[in-house]
Amino acid sequence: MENKPHAFLAGLFTIGLLAVIGLVVFFFSFDRTVREPYDLIATSSVTGLSPDADVRFRGLDVGKVQSIRFDPRRRGQIVIRILVDAKAPITRSTFATLGLQGVTGIAFVQLDDTGIDESPLHTSSEAVAQLPLRPGLLDQLQQRGEALLRKLDSLADEANAMLSEPNRQQMIAAVASLQQAADSANTLMKQLTPATGELRQTLRSTNALVQNLNSPNGALQTNLNKAGTAAAQAGAALQSMNESIGDLSARVGYNTLPRVDSLTDDVRSAVRSVNRAADTFSANPRSVLFGGAPQPAPGPGEAGFAWPAAHGAK
Repeated sequence: MENKPHAFLAGLFTIGLLAVIGLVVFFFSFDRTVREPYDLIATSSVTGLSPDADVRFRGLDVGKVQSIRFDPRRRGQIVIRILVDAKAPITRSTFATLGLQGVTGIAFVQLDDTGIDESPLHTSSEAVAQLPLRPGLLDQLQQRGEALLRKLDSLADEANAMLSEPNRQQMIAAVASLQQAADSANTLMKQLTPATGELRQTLRSTNALVQNLNSPNGALQTNLNKAGTAAAQAGAALQSMNESIGDLSARVGYNTLPRVDSLTDDVRSAVRSVNRAADTFSANPRSVLFGGAPQPAPGPGEAGFAWPAAHGAK
């Protein structure tokens, strides 16, 4: 009889424990986030996207995909209903693209905003707002695939034309010319090697000469010092010569010139005497033989002077 109450209590405890675990799981798994519906309008493929896929706004989880269906009003258009957190900054310039999670091929909805119009986009269950679903990277590649293929075909044709037989022959000739140029350059370098050695020797000799010229005890500095000494001695000799010339000039000025002036005066007196004698001889040549010179007539103011009589006086 005692085993039955124990078994009943054990069963009741187990049931209660399971109920508590269920309540805890329900409490923590229950999503209390307020979500608002938005419809994504897609005109391209939505491969890899499924209900309950993640919705992210610039990498942050903000919601889930609720459903994916065709638009009954427009043939070929797909409507994707998403539930987004009411706190997410959905504006009139928000748009959606499809992203892939790694290499699994599972897609998710990526929301982004251009920032052109920052006014909030209002939505409700009665009037669900619509967001454009722009083509993703794979869709863009698919859309441009035909153009890329045409370009690849064009590149292949150009490559084939470039690798034609005449062009190959020209490239072979160009490679041969480059080889010949390289061989010529090697030969020239070998010929220039002795000249380079001589040039290095010349540079070393020039460097030694420059160092010798710049050396205070070098030949150039010694000769310059000797030339400076000789120039100083010549300057001293010229100074002594100038002093001698000045002394000679002083002596000539103070001693010789006065004597020359006196001699000049004597010569002048003698010349005047000779001139007077010549004048006397010219005026009275007899005076040389008979002597005596005629006395000149007395002039005005002298004794015996008389004024001449005027012509025509009575």
